[in-house]
Formats: sequence, C-alpha cells, structure tokens
Amino acid sequence: MKEFEFVPFSEKQRRLLNWWRPGLKTAENDFVIADGAMRSGKTIGCIAGFLLWSQESFSGEAFILAGKTMGALRKNVIQPMLQILKAWGWPCRYIRSGAESRLEIGENFYYLYSAGNETGKNALQGLTAAGCYADEAALFPESFLNQMIGRCSVPGARIWMNCNPESPYHPIKTQFIDRRAEKRVYYLHFVMDDNLALSPRVKERYRRTWPPESVFYRRYVLGEWTAAQGAVYPQFSGAPERYLADRKWLEKNRIVYGVIGVDFGGTRSAHSFTLTGFTKDYGFVVVLDEFYCKERIDPERLQMAFVDFVKRAQADYQVYEAYCDSAEQTLIAGLERACVAARLSISVKNAVKGPINDRIAFYNSLIAADRWRVMRHCVHVTEAFSQAVYDEKRRTEDVRLDDGTVNVDSLDSTEYSTESVQNEILYRL
Repeated sequence: MKEFEFVPFSEKQRRLLNWWRPGLKTAENDFVIADGAMRSGKTIGCIAGFLLWSQESFSGEAFILAGKTMGALRKNVIQPMLQILKAWGWPCRYIRSGAESRLEIGENFYYLYSAGNETGKNALQGLTAAGCYADEAALFPESFLNQMIGRCSVPGARIWMNCNPESPYHPIKTQFIDRRAEKRVYYLHFVMDDNLALSPRVKERYRRTWPPESVFYRRYVLGEWTAAQGAVYPQFSGAPERYLADRKWLEKNRIVYGVIGVDFGGTRSAHSFTLTGFTKDYGFVVVLDEFYCKERIDPERLQMAFVDFVKRAQADYQVYEAYCDSAEQTLIAGLERACVAARLSISVKNAVKGPINDRIAFYNSLIAADRWRVMRHCVHVTEAFSQAVYDEKRRTEDVRLDDGTVNVDSLDSTEYSTESVQNEILYRL
C-alpha cells in the first residue's frame, strides 16, 4: 500500500486535527462533528486527528471504528488510515477476519463495526471504549449511535463523527448540532473550498453536474441539511426524452451482459421485471426490457411470464442472474423451479435491498453523469422515474411516495437489477 500523499491542510482541517489538545477552549468538548459537502476534506482531517488524539492520550485502550457497512468502513476509513500510518512511519497490525476485526496501533486496539442495521448495536454490547470514530454517522440507525456513545466510558473518552447532511430533522442535527452548547459538541461545517487538494476545475464540475434544485446538490455540493421534497429524479423528470434510446443507439454501444430485477405485486401494486444491460467497464447502464402487470395473477401465470421474459432476454444478451424481492420467498422458489423446468440457465437470487435512499442517490448520480439510458419501448420504467416524488406527509423523513397512485414497482425492479454491482458502477464514476 502506498503512503498517503499529504497536501497542506486548510484552516478548517487544522482545527479538526487539533481541537482536543489540552489548553485549548475547544478541548472542553466531548464530541466533534464535522459535516458538510462531499470532497470537502472532512474525512481525512477526522482520521488524522482521531489517530493523533487516541495515540497521544491513551495506551492499552479500545476504540470503536464504525461505518455504515464493513465495506464502506474499509474503503473510506481503513484504507486511508493505513496509508497515513505508513506515511507517518507508525507500525500497525491489521486483523481483517473473525468476529473481532481490528487495527492494533501502538498499545491501542481499534475494533471495526458495521452500523448498517438495527442489529449492529448488539455487537457493541460489553465493550468498554476510550472513544469512537463514526464515519458517515448520519446514515447510522439511532439505536447504534446511542449504543456506540454509551460504550465510550473510559475517563477522557471522546466521540468523533463526520457526515454529509441529511434531513434537517435528523437526530444528529436536532440532538447534537442544534444543541451543541448543551451537549458539549465542537461543530465544524465543511465546504469544498476547505479541501485544498480539490482543484477549481473539479469543484466547478461538481457544481454544474447536478440540478441546483435537487436534494443531492443541496446536501452533497452545498452541504446543507435540507428536506427531501418534489421530484425524486428531477433531472430525468425534467427531460426524459434525453435519456431514451433506440436500436440505433444499441448498435453503437454494445451490451456486455444483463441482469434482471423482479418486484412482486400485492394488493395495490404490480408485478414488475426489469432487464438492465451494461456496456464495457460500466460506461452505460441501460434499461433494455420490462414486464409490468397490475392485475392479480396466480403464481403459475407469473412463472410463465417470467420464463418468457428470461427467454426473450437471453435471446439477445448474456443474462444469467435475476434478483428478486426477498420478501416473497415462496414466489422466488416458484420462479426458480419454472426456470429449471424450462431448462433456462439463470440464477434466481434474493435482491440486496439496501437503503432506498442509497438507490436514489445512485440513479441520480448516473443520470447526472449522462450514463443511464432507457429503451424507448420501456414506458413503465420511464413513467416511474418521471413521476417519482417524495411523500409530502412525511417531510421529516426521506420517503418516496408509495400510496398506490405512482408506479414504485418499476422503480424497485430496476434498482434490484443494478444493486449487486452498484459499488462497481459508482467506482467507475
């Protein structure tokens, strides 16, 4: 692993590095929260500051390193942390596997935790920690956040958090940032100009890539805590024709392989299949075909429809995987049996079903990068992405409207078809 290549720290980053030092007024705080825009330098400042504080303040203690998922933690925190340690010449031992994945730096132990769901807090129970580092803390369940803070009971313990803004009603905003004097929180708000390594050209590209009215732009580019409202995919809904493709487009952009996403209908929803294709190196993500049925049909008819859809997909493309709504295991088993009986070589799996807002951010990023296309005949997917809006009755949450009046089924099946490779596509971004 190469050493971290440091550039001069900005004034905001220097404050983040040193706020805890004895004698400073800011050292009277128990928490530090660094929020703001993406690529604003808050993460590197937080990692380096946390390392300096924990090593200079403690010996032989345990610390918590938490991320939304273990993969995100390793990518966003552990990798740059190891590079920083190498640049500083600090020896480190990294235990990757087992129930107690950790870093051993000096005499201290840094345990790795995933905060991705409500059960994550159980792994923290019994630990006595001298401090914690929470990466993208606004994405943590509140129960995990509370358990993590409660574990930090060693005298002198401090809680380090960074995040991109979410809803202004989020607990990090209402319970900590807005009550920072009472809670003894040192609060630092970062903008892109606080990252001296970010070139003016890159900052300008970020500012013109996403629609200024979009939630993504306001939160991730401007760094604002703002409520989600209006269109979920404003750039697509404003000009859907721009993203529609036809056979001539496919002739110029070869599809390497495809994946099927399946959402099962209920009382007020529809059965939906989406075939999504990918060009070389995920240059483009393309909705190639769809099936949509609003009426109630029995499992046998559903299986027949799925078999026909798979045959149609495999006639034109390399398609060997289907990801289905995991809430309907009986229906999934039926599709699998039907494909075996039809001698179709396809693996029918449970969909990943990660947080919906992650899927929304993913598609908005693709749309903004002009790397998403929908075949013109896929009218239900086009309609679903054009009409998707946030639920006005749940303004305190980021909730997509799902009251039976809009087509969320095509949204779900389309998202299921890309979720398994979502990180690879984003990395390509």
